[in-house]
Amino acid sequence: MRLYAQTPARRVRQVLADVVALVLIAVSVRFAVAVHDAIMLLAEPGRKVQSAGDDLSSGLDDAGEAASRAPLVGGLLKKPLESAADAGTGLADAGESLTDFVGRVAALTTFALTTTSVAVVLALWLPPRLRWIRRSAATRRLLDAPGGSDLLALRTLNGPVGDLAAVPAPPGGLADAWRRGDRQAITDLAGVALRRAGLRP
Repeated sequence: MRLYAQTPARRVRQVLADVVALVLIAVSVRFAVAVHDAIMLLAEPGRKVQSAGDDLSSGLDDAGEAASRAPLVGGLLKKPLESAADAGTGLADAGESLTDFVGRVAALTTFALTTTSVAVVLALWLPPRLRWIRRSAATRRLLDAPGGSDLLALRTLNGPVGDLAAVPAPPGGLADAWRRGDRQAITDLAGVALRRAGLRP
């Protein structure tokens, strides 16, 4: 199985197409990562709220513990401080939830962008490459089969007229030479079919 054409012009086009496909995939992945980073900037307020809530809760817990040691009124002072500490914990939980939500949105967006762009590039690039690989393998098998060069010559005769311009015409014309089994004409015509497929005779 041949991955690239033997003729220089077609091989250069195939290599360029492969390079462009790889560059487009790399650019699309890089763009998806940049979008992810941009979305994650929205999580910064959530992280700040979480940090502030944790600090507030910790500070109020410490204040409640200190207040509880006050004689007579320690229990009364501790209770509102514990309630305020619980509110700080709720604030920290809200910040954490916001951060998690933004992280999930960023991950899903990155996944969607990456898979969509890679799928589009592959859909445009891969089928023509696979078609050429199959067609070149079939053409090579046909050439190696008994009478294969005759069939390739016939394919050239039935193909675009411009392809026949490069073939020297014997007396009576190419079609007549093919019917008579002129080996030189058949070889020349088969060579045109091979070159059209990107293969060398």
